[in-house]
Amino acid sequence: MKNLIVGVLINPNVFLQNVINENKNLKLPCLVVLCGAVIGALYAYMIGGITGKLMGALMPGMEIFVALSAVIGAFIVTFLVWIIMTGIFYGMSCLFNGQGSFKRCLAVTGYGYLPQVFGSLITIVVAYLYIPKIVVPEISSAALQDPQMIQSAISALMHDPALMEMTRITAVISIVFLLWSANSWIFGMKHARELSMRDAAICVGVPVLVYVLYLTYSISGV
Repeated sequence: MKNLIVGVLINPNVFLQNVINENKNLKLPCLVVLCGAVIGALYAYMIGGITGKLMGALMPGMEIFVALSAVIGAFIVTFLVWIIMTGIFYGMSCLFNGQGSFKRCLAVTGYGYLPQVFGSLITIVVAYLYIPKIVVPEISSAALQDPQMIQSAISALMHDPALMEMTRITAVISIVFLLWSANSWIFGMKHARELSMRDAAICVGVPVLVYVLYLTYSISGV
């Protein structure tokens, strides 16, 4: 495990080249993504607890439903993103006549997800510090019959200063560690699909840049 962490984080070029040459299976990259899924689910549970409090006032028992939905959704989405990102990288590499199986791409993309696992751990710390500061609006029984007041309560929660600040910080963290992952993915695609550094950088850089721009736009809108 130590070699995995050091290799991916410090010297992804050599590490991922060895992974391809040794034709290793998907157990380790799947474990990396699994760790990210578990941490992501924990973060989703913490955030779901906020909206759950508000929803619980609207409908008793919704707290548990919202929290569980957030956890399950985050867990599943992490693995879906792994597959989808690999598919995008693989598809773009076809434009450059890349050679190599989808499985090899899946492996290097999974290994390259490791920096985001550490980034997710940092967001857990941020959430732990900020969530107690977030004020969840209270909704009276009378207000439950007024859609306008319910909408106002939801809007007040979304514009809570602590929640907005936490959202900005976690988005910045996501961008930083996504770019770190992108560095690993470039080397991974270079070896997995036998591409030049330029072609591998385009295959990875374009979709990652699009997502970074989306996150940046989200931050500016908070």
